[in-house]
Amino acid sequence: MAQAVRYFGFGLVIGMTIAFLCLSFSHLAIPSTPVEGVDTSEERLSPGSHELLDRDVAKDPVLHLDLGEDKHHHHDDDSLARKLKDQVRVLVWVMTSPQNLEKKATIVRDTWGRRCNKILFFSSENNKSFPTIGLDVPEGREHLTAKTMKGFRYADDDTYVIVENLRYFLSEQNTSSPIYFGHHFKTIVKQGYYSGGGGYVLSREALRRLATKGSNPNVCRQDGGAEDAELGHCMERLGVRTANSTDALGRSRFHCFDPETHLFGGYPDWYYNYDANGAKKGPEHISDYAISFHYVPPQKMLSLEYYIYHLQPYGISSGKQELNRHDTNT
Repeated sequence: MAQAVRYFGFGLVIGMTIAFLCLSFSHLAIPSTPVEGVDTSEERLSPGSHELLDRDVAKDPVLHLDLGEDKHHHHDDDSLARKLKDQVRVLVWVMTSPQNLEKKATIVRDTWGRRCNKILFFSSENNKSFPTIGLDVPEGREHLTAKTMKGFRYADDDTYVIVENLRYFLSEQNTSSPIYFGHHFKTIVKQGYYSGGGGYVLSREALRRLATKGSNPNVCRQDGGAEDAELGHCMERLGVRTANSTDALGRSRFHCFDPETHLFGGYPDWYYNYDANGAKKGPEHISDYAISFHYVPPQKMLSLEYYIYHLQPYGISSGKQELNRHDTNT
């Protein structure tokens, strides 16, 4: 690994946008297994469909679960993770809305968001106490493209990110190459595009091109349309190519649905025509170093936080494995 510090940015557009300099994620998926109070109909699972989930979450009381620093006195060796935190700096953009601050954005901030080097929350209006940055863009799915474009010059507030695995994946990527990563859809754009909910990761060079030429409406649509597909068109016109993000065994790292859906199936019909890797299901197709999952409601986000960072089987050492390059497929 190069000695120079590499800077990455990560933004979620409804979803998320990551770039190493800027990472971008969009949508996480809704579970195939019913969750109380959450509609898992095919309608809400269509690309870019978030309004129903937002309404369901709004019915629930604000969740509070202090996961804070690890208070269970685990003896994990996190030296590799801490080293990567210094070498691969992650800046995250999270797209949210005023009505979701307490219900969803707070959970993001208090779970995976605290592992980022820097996290920014974008909304339609400023909120100095949270805080959020107002983009002067109306709320609504039809304006997500504008939010995304303004956010660069979005990470969904229902996307869950394992930040350590993100850094691991980015640690061997070339920030000077015009590339970006995510959950690959093969339709609409010639080279395909990435699910907004699963998140996109933009290289420093990709972000530079977006920043210098992305405000041209002849190159990049400034509002309207499907946000992630429009960003895909924009990237292609800027000469930014899609790139493989699977591990050495061909297993997926970015996911546009929640873990249960990718484990057990129950995909909506449209997904079989969109997914570039064959809409596979099962643990053998999900990387041990998975990065993102989408359509994760607050309760499940807190559950994932506990399962990943707290629950441990006694007598089995964790956190001491080496970062072996055989896991990376570049």
